[in-house]
Parts: sequence; structure tokens; C-alpha cells
Amino acid sequence: MAGISNNEIKRVKALQQKKVRDESGLFIVEGEKMVQEALDSPFAVEAVYRKYEIGEDAMKRISALSNPSPALAVVRKPSDAYVDDLSAFDAALSEGGLYLALDSIRDPGNLGTILRIADWFGIKAVFATGDTVDLFNPKVVQATMGAIFRVRMHYVDLPALTRKVLDKGGKVYGTFLDGQNMYERPLDNGMHSPSVIVIGNESEGISDEIAGLVSDRLYIPPYPADQPGSESLNAAIATAITVAEFRRR
Repeated sequence: MAGISNNEIKRVKALQQKKVRDESGLFIVEGEKMVQEALDSPFAVEAVYRKYEIGEDAMKRISALSNPSPALAVVRKPSDAYVDDLSAFDAALSEGGLYLALDSIRDPGNLGTILRIADWFGIKAVFATGDTVDLFNPKVVQATMGAIFRVRMHYVDLPALTRKVLDKGGKVYGTFLDGQNMYERPLDNGMHSPSVIVIGNESEGISDEIAGLVSDRLYIPPYPADQPGSESLNAAIATAITVAEFRRR
């Protein structure tokens, strides 16, 4: 691609806004490795811009980064990112598996890191409330380090989804200060029925509505157990500790 028009620069730069991403169904990916992962994935790549082709000034204008990378791609969102009809998950849930459910995660870095954790530990899919930070926010995309192309994430009616999991004989786990020590109780990693681990909001934790649907309340104990230090763990760190223990079993 030789050069880039001012109108095209404006269109690409506008994708930093959620409203424009929602209307267009497109998002941006930056970095040579990330762009290559997009090209190698099932995602539809609409355009690729390289600094040596469009010039450094133009790349600075379309980039969401303070130090623009040599490559940027415009990618189409997957069609299953927002799901209203939960029956679409019937077959997958019937096969079991370990899932994550994000209850109002708001920090882009946390969401990106959680996607990386899900990728590392082979989580079957990630579900999220509608008010969870936008997966296609440039900061989230960068923080996923490519996991966005390998882990399926769906914005859903989370209470309805957790009820569906329970109806299928599955488990819904969440961490609470009054939960049971995670290391001293049995954990179902989804071999025969679906297991969902709920990750709560960074400041408020798991909402009352979803907490009422949690079948197994867990607690990540500090060390020493009788001398807690910090008030709580970062959401992404708590996710990593919890999922690692499920997989260890």
C-alpha cells in the first residue's frame, strides 16, 4: 500500500473511539507481531499499514501508541463477540470445560492480562457482563499480546449464563473473603460438566446478583494465614492464582 489519504487517516484514528468501533465493527491492532498474528488468525483483516509505506508522520497520526510501531492493521470484530441468544452455547457447555466469567472488569490492562491467562491455561471461553471494558479498546488489544486471536470472549447476560451452567449440573465458583480455603477443598475443572470461575470488579468484587448464583465460594488465603497484608489481590493476579490451582488438580 503506497501512501494514505487524510480521510483514511481520520477513519483509522476514529477507531480509537468505542462508538466508532461499535458502528463499524472494526478495531485496530498494532505491532509487527500482533499484526502477523491477526493475519494468521481466522479474523478478517481489512487493511495493513506499514510505516515504511505510509511514512512516519502518517503512522503517528493513526497510532494509539505514544511510540508508534512499524505496523498497524484494521481488523473486523468476530461475529460472536456479543451474544443475546444463550442457546448458542448449549453444545459447548454440554461438553463441560473450564470457563471464566468477568463481572464488570473495568481496567484495560486487567482484561488484557486475563485474556493472556486464559490463553496460557487453555480456558475454553471467557464470558463478560456488558459493562466490562471493551475487548477491542486499543489498550486491551495491546495488553492481550495476541491472546485476543486465540481466546473466544463473549459479552452476555451473565446471570442468565450462570443459571444455564447450573441447570446443566455445572459449578459456578467465585472468590470471597468469607469463602472456603481454595487449597483445602475439591475443585471441578470441568471434565464432565461446565465449571465457571467468576472474576469480580476491581473495587466492588462480585455483584450481589451473581454472588447469589455462585455455587462454591472460594478464598485465596494470604501467607501467613493469620496475618493478611494487602486488602485484596489485583483482579488479574487473582485470576492467575485461581486458574492455576484448578489446572494443577
